[in-house]
Amino acid sequence: MMDLKETPAPAGEKDDFKSFELALAVKSNDPVNGEYHRLVLEAPEYLLARCQAGQFFHLLCPTANGETPYLRRPMSIYGFYPQQGELHFLYKLAGAGTRALASLTPGDRLNVLGPLGVPFTIEDGWQNLVLVARGVGLATLAPLALEARRLGRKMTAICSARHPDYLMSVDYFRELGADVITLTDAEGTSGVDNLERVIEELIAGGRADAFYTCGSNRILKLLQTIGARHDLPGQIALEQQMACGIGMCHCCVRTFQRDGKLLQLRVCREGPVFDMMEAVAW
Repeated sequence: MMDLKETPAPAGEKDDFKSFELALAVKSNDPVNGEYHRLVLEAPEYLLARCQAGQFFHLLCPTANGETPYLRRPMSIYGFYPQQGELHFLYKLAGAGTRALASLTPGDRLNVLGPLGVPFTIEDGWQNLVLVARGVGLATLAPLALEARRLGRKMTAICSARHPDYLMSVDYFRELGADVITLTDAEGTSGVDNLERVIEELIAGGRADAFYTCGSNRILKLLQTIGARHDLPGQIALEQQMACGIGMCHCCVRTFQRDGKLLQLRVCREGPVFDMMEAVAW
């Protein structure tokens, strides 16, 4: 590690979660399948002790192959392991920033800022958790599953993707004790109607006390409908473009509905985790 720097909250705001800017050594950076890579960084215990499920880091992508990504890239925490001294990220190759990340090799250093944002919470009465996400959105739910196992909660993980080859974290969720249900476009099982049927069966069987999801507006709308129908709570980790990651630039503002009013909140600062019923789907 090098260039350690504590990052304060914006002026006038409460500093709920202390974050750090520092350069971490790359331990590994390997393909998971044809679209996704897993990046493992060596990280100190004091940094990992600050991490919570649902939070993110702002990564300063390197210059590579003639491309110079200017803004940092927000990246959800895929895993944090104090005993191994490791911080994990799962990312999809999509543009200049992620192509630059893919160029990193063991021993390289990556500048990171974090952990940032509001994490997931698991209330005492939520004994049966339903995790629903698609593609790389499952990365955000992986540390939540680890925390759920630590608390002794039961889990069902509904994993969706375009093709079985692109299903993410299925074995990891099973290792943590979750019942895993896989849905894919290729098999014709990932449509909203079928997903609704699967979730309704879980509710009928007493296996759903709360929902957790990430990213997808289609899934968000469905879970809001089901949640309202059965009076079930939930939380969503939202994905949004960010420039600063600490609430100063207001680049990541989205609309939310709270107490009958529409609010404009920053995903990086007031989130990225929000009450599922408050998020306004686009």
